[in-house]
Amino acid sequence: MNQNDNQNKNSQNSEYDQLIAGHDYDGIQEFDNPLPMWWLWTFLGTIIFSFMYYIHYEFNVGPTSDQELASEMESIEKLKSIATSNSPKVDLITLMKDQNKISSGGTVFTAKCAACHGDKGQGLVGPNLTDNAWIHGSSLDAIYKTVSKGVLDKGMPPWDGILKDDELQNVVLFVYSIKGKNIAGGKAPEGTKEP
Repeated sequence: MNQNDNQNKNSQNSEYDQLIAGHDYDGIQEFDNPLPMWWLWTFLGTIIFSFMYYIHYEFNVGPTSDQELASEMESIEKLKSIATSNSPKVDLITLMKDQNKISSGGTVFTAKCAACHGDKGQGLVGPNLTDNAWIHGSSLDAIYKTVSKGVLDKGMPPWDGILKDDELQNVVLFVYSIKGKNIAGGKAPEGTKEP
């Protein structure tokens, strides 16, 4: 080994000794490498955030989660009422004159409702829709409310949001059109008899 190699080795050893100076614990040596600045700033930021979070929720400086939820629900209800008031009111009685809408409603009824009410509305798991006995009312508005909001305790899902608005209206028109037809072999009447 020549003298240059020895000097390089000695300089490397002295740099190594400087890096681990004071970092020898139980025979384990570690380098003194500083943490990156981005890590230190992130750590400092989390400490500041946790302090502010603690003050906010422990000393009730700001609204609680329940209050924030109530506020958001209130704004949602306001938006819903605005949307409902801005939507045009559909006159279902006028639409009853359109046979295309009723037949279109029959198609949707067969696809979506026949599993519970039968293909002709005669009733299976769900009630018979062709007699004059109705559980939730037989007016166009009552049928619309029942179909759109559903009857969860009886197992009928709300169709509002699942069916398009025109499909929902057409199904209501179809159900209203089969009322009182008394299809043979239909389920026994349930509910209140209506004209």
